[in-house]
Amino acid sequence: MARRTFLTDFAETAGVTASMPAADGEVALRRTPVGGISRTLASITARVERADAIERQLAEGQAVVDLDPALIDASFVSDRLERLDLDPVFVEQIRVHGQQVPILVRPHPQAPERYQVAYGHRRLAAARRLRLPVRAIVRGLGDDELVVAQGQENSARTDLSYVERALFAARLDRLGFTRATIMDALSVDKAALSHMLGVTARIPEALIEAIGPAPGFGRRRWLELADRLADRAALARAETCASAPDFSALASDRRMQAVLDAALAPADTSAADADGWQALDETMPVRMRVEKAKTTFVFARAAAPGFDDFVRERLSGLYRDFMNQSGE
Repeated sequence: MARRTFLTDFAETAGVTASMPAADGEVALRRTPVGGISRTLASITARVERADAIERQLAEGQAVVDLDPALIDASFVSDRLERLDLDPVFVEQIRVHGQQVPILVRPHPQAPERYQVAYGHRRLAAARRLRLPVRAIVRGLGDDELVVAQGQENSARTDLSYVERALFAARLDRLGFTRATIMDALSVDKAALSHMLGVTARIPEALIEAIGPAPGFGRRRWLELADRLADRAALARAETCASAPDFSALASDRRMQAVLDAALAPADTSAADADGWQALDETMPVRMRVEKAKTTFVFARAAAPGFDDFVRERLSGLYRDFMNQSGE
């Protein structure tokens, strides 16, 4: 039988159709017979409505107060790898229509007259930007209750990428929270949590932080990277890639792809075995290994993003020029 969670119970109470466990143990919405784009939009809308319904249920019977955003601190455990970027449309909606759903905070356990936010980080950030009070429910939450509320809101809204959720789980594990609490917080089963903790145990946290949230990469690719990094040479190539001067300027998905490419590169095309070609800007975007039967080119995507695609698109023209020259 599928494991029931706080999220499932409140979703059903709010009149939202309960979802079925996905293959990896995470909560997934039922598919509907509509087109791909419509299905995606409907899925996102349903998750947002479900999260709002849960929060309204939590708010029932609780007094909603206006608080100064300057008095509210972040949770004691971070669940994001990069700064929270606010959608200008979201901020404008709050400016015009007001904050419809309150955030949840608790009295700060170490700082009198201050608070810690459990959920509603975007609404809190919008209120700060607009210099408005934030509507909040103040509840005396224990640490377990806070992280469950924090994790389940993000699970419902799909705000976090796979590796952010995995890192959140690892941080909770290091803080001594039970596996049952972590599973409740992330709405996952034991197998899915095991995969998450395995990823964060085998990939250095510094490398994960350098890559960032990589929203386009799910469990399979992170497990693939974790498996590959068991090889010390692959780990060295990945860390060298992440330390390149232009690496941090790439989008997070591009950083993840660059690290994967470096880790998965065959050993005989590594920097130690191949000759580098230095470009005019003193970067080294290509390495070549010349053998009797073949010459192998390896493009360093972090050094020159898009150069590999540029060359690939021009291969036909290069070969034509070569054949014309050979025929002279």
